[in-house]
Amino acid sequence: MSKSLKRVTRALAEAGLDVTPLEMSDLTRTAQQAADAVGCALDQIAKSIIFGGETTGEAILFVTAGGNRVDAAKAAACAGEPLGKADAALIRAQTGFAIGGVSPVGHLNPIRAFYDPRLSDFNVVYAAAGTPRHVFPIAPADLLRVSGAELADFTSD
Repeated sequence: MSKSLKRVTRALAEAGLDVTPLEMSDLTRTAQQAADAVGCALDQIAKSIIFGGETTGEAILFVTAGGNRVDAAKAAACAGEPLGKADAALIRAQTGFAIGGVSPVGHLNPIRAFYDPRLSDFNVVYAAAGTPRHVFPIAPADLLRVSGAELADFTSD
């Protein structure tokens, strides 16, 4: 088991959740790939989209439904600062994950996070578990709680 997958599993267990990550035979780097591999609706995939705060220089996480797109202006309003692209080095330094497997939980360092209300329309959603081949099922309310995210409107209409 990779260090990243162990960190996600440990974070879930420490939050009191009995969640077992699923290993997919196919890559789950995109929301569509993950939905196809799991056999769920695209919006049941909880994507971890990360921007760089242009004022703070910190990574900021937006957990969004698989079919939704983050609206840059709305996201910046949520974050309270202009946002730019977060490069792979910033993402790895703050979260400990590589692009394509960024989990909404188990980060190396605290991260400000915002949560798409669309995810709450489902009984279960699936999020990256720290690798491009692992996802974990979780109730949306539990994901909101363990991610430390704030419910916010940041997606395109």
